[in-house]
Amino acid sequence: MERRASLVGRDHQVGVVADALRPAGTARTLLVTGEAGAGKSAVLDEARHTVVQAGTKVLRLSWETTGGSTGAAGLADAVCGVLAEIQHGRLLAHITAVRRAQSRSGDGGELTLLSTLGETLADAAGHVPFALVLDGAERMPPPTASALQLMLRVFRPAGLPVVMAGRPVPGGPAGAPDLATAADRVLDLPPLRPADVGELVGQRLGRPADPALLSAVRRSLGPLAGNPAAVLSVLTALAEDDGLVDLDGRTCLAGRGVDLRLTVDAEPLRRVTADGTDAAVVLAGLLHRAELRLEDLHSLIPACAVLAADLGRTVDRLVRERVLTLDGDGRLAFAVPALAAALRTLPSRRDVRSVHAAVVQTVAERLGPATTGACHPLLADHVAAAGPALNDGVAVPLLLAAAARDARSYHPRAARAYLSALRRLPPNYPATLGVLREAAELGLGCGDHAGVLALGEPILAGLRDPGPTDGGGLEFATLAWGLSALHEHRSPYDNDAVPREVFARMPRTALLAALGGRYGIGPLTPWPPSTAPAPDSGRLPDGHGPLPSRAELRTLAAAVGGHEELARALHGLRHEAATERLRDAAAYGDLAGALDSVLGERYVRADHSAAGRYHAMVRDYLAGRWDDALSAARGIERRGGVCGGPGTSQLARALAAEIHCFRGDLVRAREWLDRIPGTVVHPLVARARLGVRYWSGQQDAALEEAWQDVRRARGSGLLTGAERVLLRILEFAEETRPEQARQALEQLAALHAEVDTAMTREALLAGRGVLDRDADGTHDAYRSAERRGDRHMMLYCCQILAEVGDDPQPWLAEAARHTHLLSLGRPGRVLLGRSAQRRNVPLPRGRSSREGLSEADVRLIGMVGEGGTNRQIAARLACSEKTVEQRLARLFQRTGRRSRVELVAAWLDGSLSFMV
Repeated sequence: MERRASLVGRDHQVGVVADALRPAGTARTLLVTGEAGAGKSAVLDEARHTVVQAGTKVLRLSWETTGGSTGAAGLADAVCGVLAEIQHGRLLAHITAVRRAQSRSGDGGELTLLSTLGETLADAAGHVPFALVLDGAERMPPPTASALQLMLRVFRPAGLPVVMAGRPVPGGPAGAPDLATAADRVLDLPPLRPADVGELVGQRLGRPADPALLSAVRRSLGPLAGNPAAVLSVLTALAEDDGLVDLDGRTCLAGRGVDLRLTVDAEPLRRVTADGTDAAVVLAGLLHRAELRLEDLHSLIPACAVLAADLGRTVDRLVRERVLTLDGDGRLAFAVPALAAALRTLPSRRDVRSVHAAVVQTVAERLGPATTGACHPLLADHVAAAGPALNDGVAVPLLLAAAARDARSYHPRAARAYLSALRRLPPNYPATLGVLREAAELGLGCGDHAGVLALGEPILAGLRDPGPTDGGGLEFATLAWGLSALHEHRSPYDNDAVPREVFARMPRTALLAALGGRYGIGPLTPWPPSTAPAPDSGRLPDGHGPLPSRAELRTLAAAVGGHEELARALHGLRHEAATERLRDAAAYGDLAGALDSVLGERYVRADHSAAGRYHAMVRDYLAGRWDDALSAARGIERRGGVCGGPGTSQLARALAAEIHCFRGDLVRAREWLDRIPGTVVHPLVARARLGVRYWSGQQDAALEEAWQDVRRARGSGLLTGAERVLLRILEFAEETRPEQARQALEQLAALHAEVDTAMTREALLAGRGVLDRDADGTHDAYRSAERRGDRHMMLYCCQILAEVGDDPQPWLAEAARHTHLLSLGRPGRVLLGRSAQRRNVPLPRGRSSREGLSEADVRLIGMVGEGGTNRQIAARLACSEKTVEQRLARLFQRTGRRSRVELVAAWLDGSLSFMV
């Protein structure tokens, strides 16, 4: 039998309709209503399938095949079509009675015809029980709908269930038929809940959807976010535009996905374009690039009166239909952004850029460009969108005045105005370089590193032909661009973005480029030799503002090396940096965390940059919030492009591989590792490679390559973080390769003497705990890791203390708790089981998965594994949805699992266990 996909979020409504379709002794009429795309037809079909499977006969009343007849005659034709489907000896008599009454209806006998129809249907249902369904009731001709309404209200077919479905038509003309008055019950289909939308998206895509994709879909649909047809339309358009990509077992947006659209055949789009498309398309284009108010439409009249009138009529209609919204300041906006994006894909006979220019021109002619920009800064977006349609003499003064005004209140628009002005100004003019510096300072001060990177074109134009007097503007902008490039995990070396000769003129730019390699961003290059400041450098205040000074850059770079080198770098600073936080950040290549520890209050948080996202990922990884860390990794990957373009973080990939490895999903771990080029030299990458290769069964090759990676990292000066690679070598080699384990411990001691951080001390103490059974030292390492918030290191120390401590049970229980919180798979369970086996004590899991579950629990997990929603499970268990939620919550709490997927996966592979 063909497996039918479940109807998401409509279980209750399907049940109500199915009950209404079952045979009854009295007349029973149900009207299903809902907005376009709410799923009325789907609910009818699902309910019909349910009752037909149980043996109930359901027939469709097709009023669309009545040959053009309307009113009672059209209804009679539809009823005869239904009777023709009933296999019964009285069929001919039924049809003859209807046709006889129909022939007399022209003489005012419509009531007689409707009475005959009601009696005939009741008689037929009495001999062959069946139900009648009618879809698309709102499209029925009014005379036919009026006749049906009268028949169902006055001449009710006894024993015949009737279910109708149609869109509500509020505010219809007086006397228009209202089928709701003929129904015993009206069932309205509400919008889907957010959880149901997520389930619908996952069902359509065939795999779970990334939360960022679901959020983008909801934002793009606005009030239609719970409309199934609209959600499916956006997904179809994404597939058409190659906007989806499978990543880490989930479907994600390919890129940032800011302009999700409906398909061209979507019902909301057809409704908007019913009276012509040109004005609506122009309006969508205008609102895409700039704010538009009603007063702006009036300013169009002198330049293009016909277009202004057309736009005015379109705005009036779309506001009435609630397609456009109007706020208290008169600003227009599309209620459904995906609808506006779909309109922008349609052809237009008008150039939208000229319309943007016309919006500006009238005001600028009246007030002057500079005054217009200062008084009406929102017009700057219209200037930028107008492009060459507006001359530079008007555009540049307006843009600069608007940017100066918005810089104090609304940074995004000011940044766009500065960028648009710089694209019009000639390079290397003193005024141009001043504007360039203002734009760069604004971006850095707001943490808008993507905006600073957008200044790359005017920066490069100035670098190619440097003017005689810089004033520090070009150097500041170049340094700001380099710092922002690192925040977006790009290297200034990429594609020769910054010409190499610039590094000779601007030494701090060379330092920024070399710093990136030490934090896993771009190639690893030697640190430039100390040089005297270039002449222009004296104009840049050193150690003030968001730009790091030379001494601070040297400190950031030294943090990845030995403690003596770092001490020398710190000696040159006027303040003491947070050394331990700096070394911890450097070990994970966390540039944002390192800058924060060195710059202190001068550092401007940039949570939306790649570095900011990676900083959050590192925090989540250390704290054991591994699901959140994986979500961050997917976001960084999408931001940089899944093919490894600029902005891709190799260290985020390594951490994601590490998480999947210890959760036992080696396939996904290898997928993340395969994205990392073999040329990347960083201890974090070496650590992930060692774990994945070892647990994949390549123990000898994994250990051999790990030793090579350690030598490469040390030879490159990347010392922080190498201790965890050595500790992992020791852990894996302890039983079968004692010589290698002892060698790793010696290397750890040497590394700690050279680096001397909390992390190297913890690794050394833990290594001695394994090989020398030093319980006190391991306990010190545990407390140190606890202070740093490193849950994975705490777990490893617990496992060691379970083997070498006096009482293993408390440490095994603590290790089991960490194992469950991290949702570790086979690697974590093997290490925990080995510790318990060596002390000859049982694992603290209480009961086995099979013994710890009741029959009801097993049944519940089975239904979850079949993909049942809480509503579907509740219906099968004859309980409420709240009861299902509570039982699942108790299972999550008892087993330490965080999601339905983890619960079912652990049940299937036999690893489900219970916390003490």
